Amino acid sequence: MNSLALRQWIGLAAPMGILALLAFRIELIEPLLAYFNHIDAPVIYYRDTFTNLIFWHMLVVFLAIGAATIIALVCGILVTRDSGKDFLPLARAVANLGQTFPPVAVLALAIPSLGFGLKPTLVALFLYGLLPIFENTVTGLQQTPKSVLEAAKGMGMSKIQQLYQVELPLALPIIISGIRTSLIISIGTATIGSTVASKGLGEVIIAGLLTDNMAFILQGGILVALIAIITDQVFVKLESRFSY
Repeated sequence: MNSLALRQWIGLAAPMGILALLAFRIELIEPLLAYFNHIDAPVIYYRDTFTNLIFWHMLVVFLAIGAATIIALVCGILVTRDSGKDFLPLARAVANLGQTFPPVAVLALAIPSLGFGLKPTLVALFLYGLLPIFENTVTGLQQTPKSVLEAAKGMGMSKIQQLYQVELPLALPIIISGIRTSLIISIGTATIGSTVASKGLGEVIIAGLLTDNMAFILQGGILVALIAIITDQVFVKLESRFSY
């Protein structure tokens, strides 16, 4: 194992170890958290287990970004075909629209029709995650060298075969980079879902804000940051694995 690979594994193992400690044995750092708690209130958040909060937090993120990935990939493929190039400006405008509105505004608009809980959070994260994946898909597919496509055509490949056997594999590292960006953004943004009663780590942060309990805010914030770091490192390794 070379030094770069070793550093990457250490960069992944260290935050995973800290995350496991906080998720299962956070009481071990209670004295440290108590230092930041200047009110007569509990130091550790005990209304729910951190493992359960992490599960629900990541569930909403993966569901939203999974759906965004499917839609963005399909649209990205369609607008890079000869028959769909005229729709690229429209598709780009729609994808941009998702990031034009702040997630809080999307939540407020979604509540009357979807109610409180998981659904409005899914909609907000889905819309917010479309743009990076769509843009990276389009960029990756458009960067396929013409000479490679001509060679594939000369080998007798159909348009569909060229797409699945040549274009998508070459564009995959760029597409993964877009998915990584959307995931990292969504992991942090998902905390606002707790304002509309969606289960997740935002629940801890909001509880801390409402009670002026800095210990709660730190617990929720650090857990979200660790999850984002781990996700980023995993996708960096995926990008390097599929890079040619």
